[in-house]
Amino acid sequence: MSRIALVDDDRNILTSVSMTLEAEGYDVETYNDGQAAFDAFTKRLPDMAVLDIKMPRMDGMELLQRLRQKTAMPVIFLTSKDDEIDEVLGLRMGADDYVKKPFSQRLLVERIRALLRRQEAISTGEVASTEDTKVMVRGSLEMDPLRHAVTWKSKDVTLTVTEFLLLQALAQRPGFVKSRDQLMDVAYDDQVYVDDRTIDSHIKRLRKKMRSVDDDFTAIETLYGIGYRYNEE
Repeated sequence: MSRIALVDDDRNILTSVSMTLEAEGYDVETYNDGQAAFDAFTKRLPDMAVLDIKMPRMDGMELLQRLRQKTAMPVIFLTSKDDEIDEVLGLRMGADDYVKKPFSQRLLVERIRALLRRQEAISTGEVASTEDTKVMVRGSLEMDPLRHAVTWKSKDVTLTVTEFLLLQALAQRPGFVKSRDQLMDVAYDDQVYVDDRTIDSHIKRLRKKMRSVDDDFTAIETLYGIGYRYNEE
């Protein structure tokens, strides 16, 4: 049973969403501010966190920033209806996905299920193709799906499940272009719609992490209006 942390200062959301998730078979922990959640996470991390952004004591952005210093567990942001800045900033800081308020609880459940399924596939090797379970070496890049491990020039790079899947999809066929739609299919279930900006934000975050260990990293190329390509050294 996966443990999901739901962090929001709206008690109605905490109550209704936790009931829905528990009915789906998840073990749910609820917190009404970011500080309370962070204190609990230092003792025991959940399998996934769903975070509101605007909260007292510690907001969702700061909580995510602190989490990313110690874990790559999946994180979904709950964002205000018209606040696109929050969505983009959250993705660039390392969130895997976002859902706009007011939201369909069914949509949230599908997003949670998709991310947990992909995390499990990476960690257990239960993926669609046996090729995806092998250690992949592309120039200075090495990816081990069974350990969810990535190194660049022998330096460890910590990626979220979404970032890992996107990098794996690009690096599997160096020189070949992957459209944003193709990358969406890799990172999300068919029933989950995300827009181009979501993929672009994940790629920006991925590049930033690779450049944190190598200022000269240029292996992921943008082809404007088309998609992305991995260029092997």
